[in-house]
Amino acid sequence: MTMNPDFAAPHIAILGGGPGGYEAASVASSLGAQVTLVERAGLGGSAVLTDVVPSKTLIATSDLMTRVEEASSALGLRFGDTSGELLTRDKLRADLGVVNDRLLGLARQQSADIRAGLESQGVRIVMGSGRLADSRTLEVETAGGTERIEADAVILAVGAHPRELPTARPDGERILNWAQIYSLEELPEELIVVGSGVTGAEFASAYNGLGSNVTLISSRDRVLPGNDPDGAELLEKVFERRGVRVLSRSRAEAVERTGDGVAVTLSDGTKVTGSHCLVCVGSIPNTAGIGLEEVGVALGEGGHIKVDGVSRTTVPNVYAAGDCTGVLALASVAAMQGRIAVAHILGDQLTPLNLGHVASNIFTSPEIASVGVSEDDVASGRIAGDVVTLRLKSNARAKMRNTTDGFVKIISRKGSGTVIGAVVMGSNASELIFGLALAVEQKLHVDDVANTYAVYPSLSGSLAEAARRLHVHR
Repeated sequence: MTMNPDFAAPHIAILGGGPGGYEAASVASSLGAQVTLVERAGLGGSAVLTDVVPSKTLIATSDLMTRVEEASSALGLRFGDTSGELLTRDKLRADLGVVNDRLLGLARQQSADIRAGLESQGVRIVMGSGRLADSRTLEVETAGGTERIEADAVILAVGAHPRELPTARPDGERILNWAQIYSLEELPEELIVVGSGVTGAEFASAYNGLGSNVTLISSRDRVLPGNDPDGAELLEKVFERRGVRVLSRSRAEAVERTGDGVAVTLSDGTKVTGSHCLVCVGSIPNTAGIGLEEVGVALGEGGHIKVDGVSRTTVPNVYAAGDCTGVLALASVAAMQGRIAVAHILGDQLTPLNLGHVASNIFTSPEIASVGVSEDDVASGRIAGDVVTLRLKSNARAKMRNTTDGFVKIISRKGSGTVIGAVVMGSNASELIFGLALAVEQKLHVDDVANTYAVYPSLSGSLAEAARRLHVHR
């Protein structure tokens, strides 16, 4: 995009180098703004350094082990010659020290790549802890002292950190949060995961695949509450088949060390013992002590920064993006909020944030991806729609790969046939959902999806087939 020659380049200061911050910095610089980005840990924030990149790298290793084990018999894979042994779970071993070294190395490399990219665009990067001094000024504590950064606008992208239970304080050895678990050198023999939301389900799936005996404690009726019920139900069946023990309607009251292990006390007094415990009970925004109240930036319940559809806070010239806003804890949403903030600051063309079109993915094995309205929206009468679900067990490519756990679900608006929602569960669902997210975003008709050529055989062929089943004869 070319700049208007009459445009006076403003100075934008950004506090936080996660997806919301570094995307905003990149876009602002490309549009001709002067940009200073303040970060205390490393470019990429927790998404790159301690959360998304490390966890999904761990999951990739686990998923490969799971697929090799489950496919070895069906596909005829053996050690040595044709009389060799099958590649069963007891013959596969994850060297967790090597796995964690690799994933942390990848995180550091990704962080370095982001920094190099921003610096090549002319973004000034200041390493230090910052706070809002006023609506146009950041005060930053660096290794060399205090620096005041004055700007025309400020974007806050300060992220969040793991929530802790007062009765389950992590010690970094046996009781862990999701930022500490990569310090382990040995695979936990018996891992107890507290919390059955997305993070808990992903780690339970990952460590089960790596070879740990996993117990998942859920305070709700099922895993993944609030997500597609069909996907959650099938995932529980897969967990049961693979040996994950799910304790539903069981609230963890306390976690304590027991020498070389841990004990989790449930609300009914029952104790569950294991070698390690991973606590996944949400996150807390990093909004305390950075001058928000003093400047007048309004906070919502839980300490999140209140923002509107164009990322504005309640204070002029101050914007916010990412997990600190509590809008939707996804890197893609944080990045979009950051880009929208820059567009609004610079008077560029923009579309306010639309959460109804956000595609998300749960990186369990199998994955569960979704976009748009849900089947619950249709069942409750909030949306008038038609729903078709097509199981992957009928897909030729899924059969070839021996990965038939999953389905494709498409929701169309009743009467018009416009694609308004979808769920994909299966291998590579995170990739497959893009086509249906595009259909939702561009308001495509189910016939547009159905009449698009799909490779045969392919998992994407089920997207077209499900769409064909929603065709209405006219």
